[in-house]
Amino acid sequence: VAGERLPKPERGKMRVHKINNVNKALDFIASKGVKLVSIGAEEIVDGNAKMTLGMIWTIILRFAIQDISVEETSAKEGLLLWCQRKTAPYKNVNVQNFHISWKDGLAFNALIHRHRPELIEYDKLRKDDPVTNLNNAFEVAEKYLDIPKMLDAEDIVNTARPDEKAIMTYVSSFYHAFSGAQKAETAANRICKVLAVNQENEHLMEDYEKLASDLLEWIKRTIPWLEDRSPQKTIQEMQQKLEDFRDYRRVHKPPKVQEKCQLEINFNTLQTKLRLSNRPAFMPSEGKMVSDINTGWQHLEQAEKGYEEWLLNEIRRLERLDHLAEKFRQKASIHEAWTEGKEAMLKQKDYETATLSDIKALIRKHEAFESDLAAHQDRVEQIAAIAQELNELDYYDSPSVNARCQKICDQWDVLGSLTHSRREALEKTEKQLETIDELHLEYAKRAAPFNNWMESAMEDLQDMFIVHTIEEIEGLIAAHDQFKSTLPDADKEREAILGIQREAQRIADFNSIKLSGNNPYTSVTPQIINSKWERVQQLVPKRDHALQDEQSKQQSNEHLRRQFASQANIVGPWIQTKME
Repeated sequence: VAGERLPKPERGKMRVHKINNVNKALDFIASKGVKLVSIGAEEIVDGNAKMTLGMIWTIILRFAIQDISVEETSAKEGLLLWCQRKTAPYKNVNVQNFHISWKDGLAFNALIHRHRPELIEYDKLRKDDPVTNLNNAFEVAEKYLDIPKMLDAEDIVNTARPDEKAIMTYVSSFYHAFSGAQKAETAANRICKVLAVNQENEHLMEDYEKLASDLLEWIKRTIPWLEDRSPQKTIQEMQQKLEDFRDYRRVHKPPKVQEKCQLEINFNTLQTKLRLSNRPAFMPSEGKMVSDINTGWQHLEQAEKGYEEWLLNEIRRLERLDHLAEKFRQKASIHEAWTEGKEAMLKQKDYETATLSDIKALIRKHEAFESDLAAHQDRVEQIAAIAQELNELDYYDSPSVNARCQKICDQWDVLGSLTHSRREALEKTEKQLETIDELHLEYAKRAAPFNNWMESAMEDLQDMFIVHTIEEIEGLIAAHDQFKSTLPDADKEREAILGIQREAQRIADFNSIKLSGNNPYTSVTPQIINSKWERVQQLVPKRDHALQDEQSKQQSNEHLRRQFASQANIVGPWIQTKME
């Protein structure tokens, strides 16, 4: 505790040796002004706990607490005042003594946090969890402050009034740990103040060097920028360059003028302070004298001359060039807007499903488009001419202009080709539809009478007949046979009529023409013709059977009539004879 060497102890283990060793310690304690009343070596060797604890407390009070001094108070009062001052800023901490004020553990944590805030997360501590608070403070103190764990958290919490001497002893360890660090810090501050006085002039020299370096570097960086006369590509870029130059003169240069003046003032002030303190005059690094800065500034002023005028002339040149480019863009946009959808329109195959009248309307519409196309030829030529002029004037965006012009020209060629192809397709379809129309007309002209013939035939074949003689039935049979003899020719006519329809359909299919509906000239379809022809074919044999049956009937009747006539020739004379 005292940090001093004691007399060498005796090595024996007998009672007398132990008593002699304890007396040596007691004599040393007494030499330090500690009064040991009623405490003898025999009681300590015999293990008298009360005496031993009293002696330990006396030693602690003398070496750990008595030397504490805070604002003219010492020992216990000084330690208490120190604790109050250190914990004053902390909520829920009110140190009034060395017993119950420490039960919740917050005071211990506050002392550590006040001096070493990185060790304690004070805001996370809760007043209603004293055991955690105490153990946290004890463990941190032991680990980081080399203060042994003298107290037990459970004992403190479970005791109505913790032991005052134990807490005072433990708290004194914090005082000695932190007050030593504070004294070292105070000494360091005094040394720093002494060094600060000696370093002030050096800082002023460094400031001059840095300020001079920065100013010279800015001058060195700015002069090439002002001397650069390379034109930009666009008006916006040149206008930005003009705006940058005006910002330079309005915003950036004025502070540098002020820095230059301040640098000269600082140089003179530094030289005066060095002279007054009997120090050698300050000599800046090579190239950083005030005269060097003035020379660089003169070069800067020369570079500014003519820069703004060059910028304005270059902007006017770019405006003229940009106007031409804008003209190109406008004409190109108008043309592109006009061509939008034209390729799709020319590629459509609407003529495949069109009627002849539709095709004629499409041809007239296409002729109007061809006229419109020819009218736009002049604009395409103007676009190409402007693009050529921009190339000759070395316009910065010539690649983009050329690409757009080439696209327009290529599209124009495509439109021309598609226009020609569509006209050919329309005219070809028109001819094909005219052929189909002629076939439809021929079909209608031949189908109508043939249909009437079949209807008359069906009517005749189904007509009821009444005959009385065999001659009458034979006349009907002869007429029917005459009708049957015409059927092969009728069938040929039917096949010819159907062939006309098939030819029209073949032409449509071969040329991918989708016919919109039935024959516009007649309602007699091939299905109707075939259906009626089939009906005629069915009625003919039925008529044959009916006529044959009637013929048989008439033949039978004729036989009966003849028999009756022969009998009449025999009976007649006999009756006449009888009557005579």
